[in-house]
Amino acid sequence: MSEPRLLVVQHADDCPPAWFGTWFRESGVGHDVVRGHRGERIPTDLGPYAGLVVLGGEMGANDDAEHPWLTPTKTLIATVVRAGQCFLGICLGHQLAAVALGGEVIKNPRGHATGLTQVTLTPAGRVDPLLRSVGPTARAVQWNHDIVSRLPVGAAALATAPDGTVQAARYGDRAWGVQFHPEASPAVFNGWTVDKRSAYVPPGFELADVAKTVADAEAELRRTWAPLAHRFAGLVREQLPVS
Repeated sequence: MSEPRLLVVQHADDCPPAWFGTWFRESGVGHDVVRGHRGERIPTDLGPYAGLVVLGGEMGANDDAEHPWLTPTKTLIATVVRAGQCFLGICLGHQLAAVALGGEVIKNPRGHATGLTQVTLTPAGRVDPLLRSVGPTARAVQWNHDIVSRLPVGAAALATAPDGTVQAARYGDRAWGVQFHPEASPAVFNGWTVDKRSAYVPPGFELADVAKTVADAEAELRRTWAPLAHRFAGLVREQLPVS
């Protein structure tokens, strides 16, 4: 049987698959990237692919007028989820899934999520086929303004942040979204912060201090989030027909 492959939708040069690309390959799952922000066509269905991963980006989930590839991306997400195929949305990808399936995304009234955030699994998360690969609490990289304020009907919250915001959700039998960035290495995080001239600076924070905190946690982040990527790859492989 040939190696299963994932379709990955990327929205910005500084939000690549990063660690997840490596961890998927370690699990025997390949991937191809379509770069919506570079004008590459978003397909209407998965075709030969065994699953869909949608990455993060600075734009909002409803900013279709400025970023027109978001419209076909949301259509693709809805098609994949409703077909029972494997899907994982990361940050913006999680928000796009919520909107595509009837939920709501807003600016977080508690402010910008910055650096490392403690996430805690809900009772549903502790028994979830994907999220149970993570400990009951874990630190994760975040850098976002928006949050999913209302989940679609039938979705389940799997993890929350200290401020109560949803950090992971299950959208279908094989469909998940995470608000944080389990794929982001310190180098990727630096690309959003200390290495970016136009980087947003949250009030009361020094970008260099936040970046150092993420860098110091690299080994912990790898240990924590590699199992999530490996488990998702395993779920992709499990859904394939037996030849």
